[in-house]
Amino acid sequence: MQDMKTTLEIPDPLFRMAKATAAQHGQTLKQFVTEAMREKLGARKAAASRPWMKWFGTLKGHSAAFRKIDAIIAEEFERIDPEDWK
Repeated sequence: MQDMKTTLEIPDPLFRMAKATAAQHGQTLKQFVTEAMREKLGARKAAASRPWMKWFGTLKGHSAAFRKIDAIIAEEFERIDPEDWK
């Protein structure tokens, strides 16, 4: 794999923090940034590999069912004798 040279504009505080962190880990800034980019891109890839996550948005139409479940739970907790908690 061939390395590509590029120029990035990074805010000074972020640059200093990245450079210091790289030094603390015994890495060059190039190694640190490469690793950080791989982690960030890998996280996106991992999220894309979980297609079941898209179904969470479909739960919002079930608020009436959630309210019913909450009411049942509250009713059951009212039946608990306070002495049982001691």
